[in-house]
Amino acid sequence: MTDHVHHATAGYKTSAETYVRGRPDYPPAVADWLAGTLGLNADKSVVDLGAGTGKFTGRLLATGAQVIAVEPVAQMLEKLSQAYPEVLAVNGTATDLPLPDACVDVVVCAQAFHWFANARALTEIARVLKPGGKLGLVWNLRDTKVSWVPKLDAIVNALEGDTPRYYTGAWRRAFPHPAFGPLQVQHFNHGHTGSPEDVIFNRVRSTSFIAALPQAQRANVDEQIRALIASEPQLRGREVVTVPYETAAYAVVKAS
Repeated sequence: MTDHVHHATAGYKTSAETYVRGRPDYPPAVADWLAGTLGLNADKSVVDLGAGTGKFTGRLLATGAQVIAVEPVAQMLEKLSQAYPEVLAVNGTATDLPLPDACVDVVVCAQAFHWFANARALTEIARVLKPGGKLGLVWNLRDTKVSWVPKLDAIVNALEGDTPRYYTGAWRRAFPHPAFGPLQVQHFNHGHTGSPEDVIFNRVRSTSFIAALPQAQRANVDEQIRALIASEPQLRGREVVTVPYETAAYAVVKAS
């Protein structure tokens, strides 16, 4: 690989299991988006780019399409291969895809495009897409309309440093790109329900730059979250909670 991988991704090397437990699934409506907007079916092939531990891989497999997972962090790729042994899982990056020209119908980046949102990556993605192929960009975002969510986000955001993230909007500067048409977006709402340990604590712990912190700082983040939970009637004393999410799904077509 020739691509530079952001230093914050080092946190994923030690937090793959936490990532599996803490990250939310995607809403059922995504299935219609994959089939209708991206056109995935049993006759198509798709690259799961920045596939991580495979949180989105199952959604792609459910379309019947042939799935190729590409991920640069070996520890995460191992988790994906254990969960989905039928998927071709390969080490690679967005600017160095180990694939031939014009070989796939769709590339999907779920919770990943902000890491490599640049012209080089889009040029490389366009290279492996067939003419008229599609690129899908998907993000799960905590819904800040619920009063306690911005308080949780503030704990996390204070530590982000120079880590690329969706909510800053910096990823949009990669567009327009000469190989692609305009972005089209759809939004879906859902919730991540479970124990506070998983859906709040492990979700935060799985954040790249949090996972990369020294142990003492990670413990301090846990303490801030405990204080937040204790102060919020919707969270305090509950064994099961729901974190509200909005999913943003973007699609863009490669020029023929």
